[in-house]
Amino acid sequence: MLFMVIEHFGSGGGATEVYERHRTTRRQLPEGLTYIDSWVSADLEHCFQLMECDDAEKLQAWAAQWTDLVAFEFVPVTSSTAARELFNAT
Repeated sequence: MLFMVIEHFGSGGGATEVYERHRTTRRQLPEGLTYIDSWVSADLEHCFQLMECDDAEKLQAWAAQWTDLVAFEFVPVTSSTAARELFNAT
């Protein structure tokens, strides 16, 4: 399953702290959680990561390592191609 992970860094240097930790520890992904790609908002207050996993508990365990710096939202997503096919099938 695909998830859009929305990270809220907040103001006051939040992104700096996140990137510093990432530089020293990397992403710290558990086995079975795959990072696909990410985008950062122009104001450096949000990161949007596309992740894939079959067990949402792995996603939650990964996020727990970062909650001192980041507030998370998890949105299950599907590709626009898959959504279009769903509507074309009816």
